[in-house]
Amino acid sequence: MASSLDQIGPFAKTVEDAKIIFDAIRGHDPLDSTSYPDDMIKNLHPNFATQNLGGRAKVIGVPVKFVHSKGVDARVLENFDKSLEQMKTLGYEIREIDIPTLLHGLSVYYILMPAEVSSNLARFDGVRYGYHADGANLFEDYARSRGEGFGREVRRRILLGTYVLSSGYYDAYYGRAGSVREVLRRDLARVFAEVDIIATPTTPTPAFKIGEKSSDPLAMYLADLFTVPVNIAGVPAISVPSGFIDEVGTRLPLGMQFIAPHFCEDMLFAAGEDLERVRG
Repeated sequence: MASSLDQIGPFAKTVEDAKIIFDAIRGHDPLDSTSYPDDMIKNLHPNFATQNLGGRAKVIGVPVKFVHSKGVDARVLENFDKSLEQMKTLGYEIREIDIPTLLHGLSVYYILMPAEVSSNLARFDGVRYGYHADGANLFEDYARSRGEGFGREVRRRILLGTYVLSSGYYDAYYGRAGSVREVLRRDLARVFAEVDIIATPTTPTPAFKIGEKSSDPLAMYLADLFTVPVNIAGVPAISVPSGFIDEVGTRLPLGMQFIAPHFCEDMLFAAGEDLERVRG
């Protein structure tokens, strides 16, 4: 729904399976303007050739302030710390880093994303595109088609996006969010000159039951705390299971996220396989 944030990626049971799928879809497509030719990638990233010939990450950066954000479950942090300690046994160096803009990632995402959603879904009026419902007049046709055709969360995002794009608030919200996005990209580029990959938990809390937080959208949005900065910056990342916690007789999975520079997916797969090995 948000053009500048959406991407495709493998969803698999193991890192190896994900890599097999990724290898099938990676590379340049002359009919896809968002894909890069290999020669252009090498110019953008001098280490590209080395990293795709088996280069492995050696230094893992941990944005400590970000990882310890308000609302992060203590059990998630405990699992994350244990996973890092086990990665050390494989020869990885763990280095603390500071990326202040990560703390604003969630706010930026929930300004940019709804804005793009409201723009992209404006065409679904029930006449040219999308679900159609008959009303007493043309206005009712539009209102019923969009009201019935979109779910509650989609309608919420359309309304929020329309608000931040309105003439009185465009500069205050959308314009500033775009500026912070560029700062985040620069901050990540700076940090990737010091570390090979970045590690965070995948989610700030264990999984909650389907529908449990439907009435609390802010709690739902918080679940994206660690993952949305990746979409904002447009860099690759992988989420790998890192263990379980027991809650009310149920084993709930936890995950660790690795983030890499552009075109360095091979480092992510290597680190992910290492985490699988040490975490079982």
